[in-house]
Amino acid sequence: MSGEPTGQAGAGQQYTNQHDEGAHRETTTSPAHSDPQLAPGAVLDHGRYRLLAKIGWDSRCNAQLWRAKDGVLGRDVALTVVVGDRADAEQAGNARRTLERAMHASTFNHVGVARVLDVVHTSPNDPESVLGIVVAEWTHGSDLGELISDGPLSPGAAARLLQPLAGAVEAAHHAGLVLGIDHPQRVRVTASGEIRLAFPGPMPRASSGDDVRGLGAVLYLLLTARWPLAGTPEGISSAPADSDGNAVAPRTLRPAVPMELSTVATRALGSPEYHGTTGGVRTGAAVLRVLEQYAQQEAESTAAHAATGGGDPAARGEVWSREDPKPDPGRRRKLALSVSVLAVLTVVVLGWIAVRVLGMFLGPTESSGPPVVLNPDERGSTSRETSEAAPEPRPVSVSDADVFVTERDRDHRDEVDRVHDGDPATHWQTDRYNDQLGTGFKNGIGIILTLDDPAELTKVDITSPSPGTEVEIRAASDTSPSLSEAEVIGSGELDEGTTSIPVEADESTSHVLVWITKLSTEDGYSSQIDEIEPFGTPPPA
Repeated sequence: MSGEPTGQAGAGQQYTNQHDEGAHRETTTSPAHSDPQLAPGAVLDHGRYRLLAKIGWDSRCNAQLWRAKDGVLGRDVALTVVVGDRADAEQAGNARRTLERAMHASTFNHVGVARVLDVVHTSPNDPESVLGIVVAEWTHGSDLGELISDGPLSPGAAARLLQPLAGAVEAAHHAGLVLGIDHPQRVRVTASGEIRLAFPGPMPRASSGDDVRGLGAVLYLLLTARWPLAGTPEGISSAPADSDGNAVAPRTLRPAVPMELSTVATRALGSPEYHGTTGGVRTGAAVLRVLEQYAQQEAESTAAHAATGGGDPAARGEVWSREDPKPDPGRRRKLALSVSVLAVLTVVVLGWIAVRVLGMFLGPTESSGPPVVLNPDERGSTSRETSEAAPEPRPVSVSDADVFVTERDRDHRDEVDRVHDGDPATHWQTDRYNDQLGTGFKNGIGIILTLDDPAELTKVDITSPSPGTEVEIRAASDTSPSLSEAEVIGSGELDEGTTSIPVEADESTSHVLVWITKLSTEDGYSSQIDEIEPFGTPPPA
């Protein structure tokens, strides 16, 4: 695999080529990490690799990041060149450890990581400062600095672009590997708009926690255009710190950032491994889960907006479009069909109006029959049949209640019976969280009610002072069902006071689960419920 992009054409490919050509011109380095023996045109590993352009510098492990040409296979490659003093035992040992870890990763294949092609130890003709080289396939596209040069990305675009890298971290950790993604110049954006590790070669003592911190840092950079870790490279601004020396939350710098993305970035940076705090994000899976959830929500919102023909492409996060929008033939056909249908309906309505007007002047025709009037007995019979067919819903008595969760502890379980005691002055309340449900605490929390008698429910009234709480009404067979077995029969968002949530139940049930999917934000992240009253009809005798 050479790393050449496939299926890229038009303006997107032109944009990629411009960036790649620009990379050839990035040869200016600061005195702190310049090396006269490593310059464009120099060759390494017995003359096989010719240096083309210096892409970056990871000062933490003395690694220079180069784009080079493989003279044997005639393709561009990415070189992570570890430099130092060969006579220094510590530097030489660290370089060997980096090469060993890169060698272990050579069998790892993932779209979020450039494949390691070779690991080269020192060669006789290499400069004295070279301690080893990690060779990887070249990633066409741009670096993160170019991506944010015009400002931070939209939250949806940031979530979508970062998913492949987060997936790579999770897969690598399951395989017992550490990638080393906690440096912005090691990461690039592909021509198809995906972020990947372009320069493999983790530091000697890097851990899985460093990868998670790196994910948080890259997400922070995309959302704020600032780098939150130490060693910020040239051309990128550093994130401001709070009184404890930690980077401030992305939402503080940019209020438009959703709370979920801001929180996961901050917690990934402040994991317990580094700051001794609780509740930090420790795995790539935790970051990936939030990215997928938000990217899906953003995609659904964008699709709904696009269906109406509105919206600014930049606001929707379409950062890769470089052409004016083209007419959509399918949309034109639908518009023409709609106009035709509207015209037919207009003719029909005008014809009906004309007939009515003529009827007013001509009077009733002979063919008109006498009106049909039901006698009183028939009317009463019909009314009774309708009443018997649809009995009036009535309150359904509740005999027991319990807190229902799929994981961890049950919030204030000893107070849950208050939701059916008939007294609105008493209540049950969730714990107060620092974040919404579903981003690291619980998938949700709910209350399961046991009915005195099975009933076919028609609505559930919930009295609560916590507006914004979102709930699902589910039918269950017992007090401990799996969530997938409890069928959703209704849903809604609570207002302050009593909210009636209509439900559609195909059959009677003996247990009702009120499942909270989103907490109110009136007082932190917490919801209070005063009363729950189900309504329904008894099953037929």
